[in-house]
Amino acid sequence: MPLHDDRTPSRLLPLDGTDKKADPAKPDAAKPDKEPIAPPLRFVTQHKGSFHGSKLNYTVTAGETHLTDADGKPRASLFTFAYIRDAAGDPAKRPVTFLFNGGPGSASLWLHMGAFGPRRIVVPGDGTGAGVGPYSVVDNPLCPLDQTDLVFIDPVGTGYSKVLGDMKPEEAWGLDGDAGIIADFIKRWLTENKRWASPRYMAGESYGTTRAVAVAGKLQGGLAGVAFNGLALISVILDFHTARFEKGNTLPDVSYLPTYAATAHHYGLVTPAPTDRAQFLDEARAFAVEEYAPALLAGSRLDPAKRKRVLKKLARFSGLDEAWLDRSNLRIDPSRFRKELLRGRGMVLGRFDTRYQGCDYDHVGELPDNDPSAYAIDSAYVSAINDYLGRGLTVEMDRPYTVFNRTAITKWDWHGPKNENQPSWPGYVNVAPELGRILRENSGVKVLMANGLFDLATPFFAVENTIAGNGIDGSRVTMRYYDAGHMMYVHEPSFGALITDFQALVASA
Repeated sequence: MPLHDDRTPSRLLPLDGTDKKADPAKPDAAKPDKEPIAPPLRFVTQHKGSFHGSKLNYTVTAGETHLTDADGKPRASLFTFAYIRDAAGDPAKRPVTFLFNGGPGSASLWLHMGAFGPRRIVVPGDGTGAGVGPYSVVDNPLCPLDQTDLVFIDPVGTGYSKVLGDMKPEEAWGLDGDAGIIADFIKRWLTENKRWASPRYMAGESYGTTRAVAVAGKLQGGLAGVAFNGLALISVILDFHTARFEKGNTLPDVSYLPTYAATAHHYGLVTPAPTDRAQFLDEARAFAVEEYAPALLAGSRLDPAKRKRVLKKLARFSGLDEAWLDRSNLRIDPSRFRKELLRGRGMVLGRFDTRYQGCDYDHVGELPDNDPSAYAIDSAYVSAINDYLGRGLTVEMDRPYTVFNRTAITKWDWHGPKNENQPSWPGYVNVAPELGRILRENSGVKVLMANGLFDLATPFFAVENTIAGNGIDGSRVTMRYYDAGHMMYVHEPSFGALITDFQALVASA
């Protein structure tokens, strides 16, 4: 396990090797119109640890990498955390994995401090909150550093990452711009660290799964030449139409129903009670596709007798009252579901994980006041990363570590690539066809998709529908399901299973 008391920290000078100080004997030169860009800072520490029974030494480099455009002008500074095993042998055989979270607008602390890093924050995994500090940050013996080097990336506007020069943040806040910057960083890192021969993997969570596919597409396409051996997609969303609860779009209602069913089953609200949960969820899937979807498509044309039958089954699978479902025209918005399911008990459910419960100001509103699964753990994770930065990695920066950039998500360019045949038509984000292309053009790529059964942000059946309808070879995708939500690693059994599944991905490729 990491022995952080044994670390040997060193705060590196700017990468030009200088330690410039003002000379009081010389007059001040005329100030330029713009302040010069300071050289990137990097902080290096040495550690020891034991992972999956293997004792090893490793080096952590936490710091900035400056990226430039085609003309050599500064573009962005990405702050990353590279965990490299010392004396690992032939670099050509040593895998490296690039990891990030989503949002968009989130730093990488959730995967970093929750699952894959050598130090890990432990929070209650049973749906209760972490409360107040001190929190439990422990060595993580399941960190996969024995198997692969790890590079955690904070996108522009998150962590300590930022734009440089004349670039505006909005240029990095969109599907294409964001993926381009991450792709440029990966190529730069492989070059700087002489790791072009290494097996390569990417792991992303939530919007990070969208980003991972977009980045892989940019790096595998054309002559970029950076194919990935495997993609670990955690809490997957590739086609955002499956999550747009808009009037006239019935796809999300169909895609979310099995998650409602899993939640209703969890709270004992399914009558009659199923004896086998897996079979019950399969029945929910079949009902969603074979009966619920046609009923929603029929709309006002739906035969009254069929409507009555659909209402009865919908009530059983969702745990909601038939009369309420009738008034909602058979549609179930996830926020309404979270407020309605346990209204009689005076509780609301979490969005990221419906196992979490909270209490709103009152019990008559239509929507929840907040997300109990978010405020239950946020403080613990934010405290953990900031403490680890200072005491574990000796990072000293002149600005705060941005956990989540709300401006980024409000200004994010959600338009997908333009349709070449109809360039004036607006698109929406759907990278699933790109994943299909990646798999068709490289037979060696393998994909792990990790799904929480109680996740109402990226529901598992939406992912299944995405695979079925976007030209993706399902036989090349390993689907895994966990008894938790969006951040399944807060649940200890699910955390162990996730790491085992990730290890299998790396081993198989």
